[in-house]
Amino acid sequence: MISHERRQSVLDYLRRQPGLRVPELAHLLNVSEGTVRNDLNALEAEGRVTRVHGGALLRSQNGFHNVSFHTRSQEQTAEKRLIAHAAAELVEEGDSILLDASSTAYCLALALQRCNRLRVVTNGLDVARLLAQNPTNTVILIGGILSEDGSSVTGLLSQQIIRDLHTQKAFVSCSGFSLARGMTESLIEEAQLKRAALDSTRQVVALIDSSKLGREDLTPFARIEQISRLYTDPGITPEWAQAIQQAGISLTICQAAT
Repeated sequence: MISHERRQSVLDYLRRQPGLRVPELAHLLNVSEGTVRNDLNALEAEGRVTRVHGGALLRSQNGFHNVSFHTRSQEQTAEKRLIAHAAAELVEEGDSILLDASSTAYCLALALQRCNRLRVVTNGLDVARLLAQNPTNTVILIGGILSEDGSSVTGLLSQQIIRDLHTQKAFVSCSGFSLARGMTESLIEEAQLKRAALDSTRQVVALIDSSKLGREDLTPFARIEQISRLYTDPGITPEWAQAIQQAGISLTICQAAT
């Protein structure tokens, strides 16, 4: 196998199994670990992957790749807080809700500290730790495989558990949103878990800051018709606001409290 073909195989494996390490890729390709490292370095130089300790993360054609929870939590912080504050008004004491492992959902968890007796299902460790501090809450942390940055849990076990749990409202974010593909994610496992979660809830509430509108990432998990409400910030353009409303989604543009 020539280097070009081998590197295409590396990309194919990373698309199907994000998070593969150098030894695993070497075994799959039947080459040395040094060869895999050279291939990953070459692919990084081409802008196809981002090198991380022990392996690489795939970049999509649009240039997006999975980043750590800490990094995401530092981006569009003011907008996420606006969205979280407004979306928190949907939650009443005693509600059963699902929160994903996004940094926006963590902002929502901060805003929900006023609520008691919540029944919370989440795959986000930071969300779970925060809401579990209130002894009146019941927090169900979904089991499975821990992510590399230690912020979330995904995998087949998580999907099996979540299918048996039914919530009133699911609050989810994404890495990209378009009218054609709906809500999309960079990680296949994360998208699969969210897809299963949305099948087990009455109402889907999308928390999407305006920087994500018009972006498409690797895997879709929520179709337009599944979304009941969408919360975003004042950075949304009039064209996007009109398009979302014409799609039949209840849109809330969150403003700063006065």
